[in-house]
Amino acid sequence: MVRELPPEARPREKLLARGPQALADAELLALLLRTGLAGQPVLHFAQALLDRWGGLSGLLQATPAQLASVKGLGPAKRAELLAVTEMVRRALSERLRERPVLDAPAAVMDVLRLHMADRAHEVFAVLFLDSQHRLIALEELFRGTLDQTSVYPREVALRALHHGAAAIILAHNHPSGVAEPSRADEALTRNLKAALGLLDIRVLDHFIVTRAGCTSMAERGLI
Repeated sequence: MVRELPPEARPREKLLARGPQALADAELLALLLRTGLAGQPVLHFAQALLDRWGGLSGLLQATPAQLASVKGLGPAKRAELLAVTEMVRRALSERLRERPVLDAPAAVMDVLRLHMADRAHEVFAVLFLDSQHRLIALEELFRGTLDQTSVYPREVALRALHHGAAAIILAHNHPSGVAEPSRADEALTRNLKAALGLLDIRVLDHFIVTRAGCTSMAERGLI
């Protein structure tokens, strides 16, 4: 158990003495969990959760139902994990509302990976931007197998007009883990760019999101 460790090795004391960056992922998670299971100290329990979801990113993507299925994660612990996830999302979104997204591509990718990298199904999202390319809103608009017949330009345009957006960034995940844009992705992007161009709304980029990272179609010269 944590209290059986030397004081300097206990996660809370270690954090206070050396800062949060000194803690391993399992130690940070153990601070939230506080207790483990019978026969499984909290540090071991924390590491087991990280192993189950492939790290912190995967754990933060877990749904309430998935968390509820884990023995030892009662309502209080699940609520804390979900609250931390939402705090991270809001903090990252605040960064994009304070400065142009084109000045913070890493922050854009962080937001997108947190929102959709670990989804088991495809999700299509749109970042709506003002005239200075600061974030107004991020919305998931479509789910399932995505192509130009299942993503409706009219709905994207209506949401853009609702937000008064001057530009947008498109994003969708590849659950396969392959971050390369497909021919269907290229066709969909051209279709949306042409439709939104009629409304003087620019499509700045289209990101393909996986757990390993994001691919920018603009950087590939495909926008």
